[in-house]
Amino acid sequence: MEHFTTETALRPSSSADNARRARIRDLNDSFRTSQRPELGRVIKTAGVAALGWGQQFALLEAVKAFDSFSIENDPYGEHDFGALEHGGQRFFWKIDYYDPSLSGGSVDAADTSRTCRVLTVMLASEY
Repeated sequence: MEHFTTETALRPSSSADNARRARIRDLNDSFRTSQRPELGRVIKTAGVAALGWGQQFALLEAVKAFDSFSIENDPYGEHDFGALEHGGQRFFWKIDYYDPSLSGGSVDAADTSRTCRVLTVMLASEY
């Protein structure tokens, strides 16, 4: 397995790689912006769960609206990570890919029949 470097992130990809990456990005965006339970699970860390309900709701809305993707925070173009400021605190969110039983990693994040997306929202200090 190749490790990530700036060079590998910027290396030209095949059209099949680009199509797969675009499919994953579209699935991630669809899940993140809707947070519909049939598309995946949303997990809040202890720090986020300790916020008031109103703050949690506003934070999840900010995650839905996030669109500040760049080569620095999204080198593979999959829209699977974000960092944002909310209420004077820094938060991260991350989408991971599990098999449907949530017992291991997905074998293909582009295949919805073989993948359960898990969106974790956390305080930056919990990372």
